[in-house]
Amino acid sequence: MFLEHTGSRAPRRGWIEVICGSMFSGKTEELIRRLRRAEFAKQRVEIFKPGVDTRYDETNVVSHEGTTIRSTPVPNSSNLLLLASDIEVVGVDEAQFFDEGLPQVCAQLAGQGVRVIVAGLDMDFLGRPFGPMPQLMAIAEYVTKVHAICVRCGALASFSHRTSASESLVVLGEKESYEPLCRSCFEAARATVETAVR
Repeated sequence: MFLEHTGSRAPRRGWIEVICGSMFSGKTEELIRRLRRAEFAKQRVEIFKPGVDTRYDETNVVSHEGTTIRSTPVPNSSNLLLLASDIEVVGVDEAQFFDEGLPQVCAQLAGQGVRVIVAGLDMDFLGRPFGPMPQLMAIAEYVTKVHAICVRCGALASFSHRTSASESLVVLGEKESYEPLCRSCFEAARATVETAVR
């Protein structure tokens, strides 16, 4: 007995990849690298970023190193479903700034056969899990944690220490507002801040 060839391709299989880490760890650079490879393979690619992130460019995703890729800024996660029809690979940058619906949206896209690649900070400036990132990491098939270098001791850095005085959860900034630290340097820095506040 043999199976007759119908000429149709097998249904696409989707999945979720998460790239996480501290600021200055190369998350966006890695996201762009993966999306460029997909474009080179002639796959249909779309990348989204939160509309609030206008640090380097109003529309493009730009890494700290200056690498850019065209993107679509969106106000919330539900827009991804509207704008990602007939797309094979979806990229999401700065995922921590999206609403709590993002994991469900990513799961829905993956269920439709889309490869979803998400990059974002896994912890906020206080070292707490950030926004939708913990749930995304839990449901992803692949999680890559990248590291910066601690600017105080040279060890691997996983924490984003805010050097400005603001206590607001979201403060868009770069080297003037944040520094990557290892755990021990981060704990020492936070202790200094808390002592100064008292």
